[in-house]
Amino acid sequence: MAQKPSIPKGTRDFSPQEMVRRNYIFDTIKKTFQRYGYLPIETPAMENLSTLMGKYGDEGDKLIFKILNSGDFKDGVDMSLEAKQLTNKISEKALRYDLTVSFARYVVQHQHELSFPFKRYQIQPVWRADRPQKGRYREFYQCDADVIGSNSLLNEVELVQMMDDVFTAFGLGVMIKINNRKILQGLGVAIGEEARIVDITVALDKYDKIGQEIYAELKEKNFSGDDSKITNIN
Repeated sequence: MAQKPSIPKGTRDFSPQEMVRRNYIFDTIKKTFQRYGYLPIETPAMENLSTLMGKYGDEGDKLIFKILNSGDFKDGVDMSLEAKQLTNKISEKALRYDLTVSFARYVVQHQHELSFPFKRYQIQPVWRADRPQKGRYREFYQCDADVIGSNSLLNEVELVQMMDDVFTAFGLGVMIKINNRKILQGLGVAIGEEARIVDITVALDKYDKIGQEIYAELKEKNFSGDDSKITNIN
């Protein structure tokens, strides 16, 4: 009996009806971005592994999908090396984890071709080597809009206006909450861990999912701050 075809866990097919609906959503978002002067770009699904690694903290780096080198990737490689060292020997590329790092690489590589401030939007799939579970996928779309080359806070106001315009176009009433990285950096200073702001923000990002358990996670990462400071970080 032939084996029934399937797709990898954490991925999904989209029916024609779903594609029509999704394309309507994407087109509405794109029109809004373009009305504010944002231009589209696309970047490859793959990036050099060296571009991606070290940008997401230890936990994020573990969720990057590495791509084996072409041909005999084991040729001349000591397969007894530790996992991290071995990965660097047999893999030079990876699927992009998000759009932000790809955008940063794009700007650096093409900076002499761009006019600043540069407004770009990007709607493309990204990949996470995460454990598949309800509501979490290994392949999904991200929608980014960014301005680079300007320090004006008016850009931040404009981004909020764009989000509001998009939800209004869909007839959705939402509450937009504003975060500020400087506040998060201040938390790092307050507990004596300014250099580990990435670990702090990754833990805080999980608060809505795991609640008080983030404090245990921070303590496991050997934060030097005393228990009272860690407990008050939220």
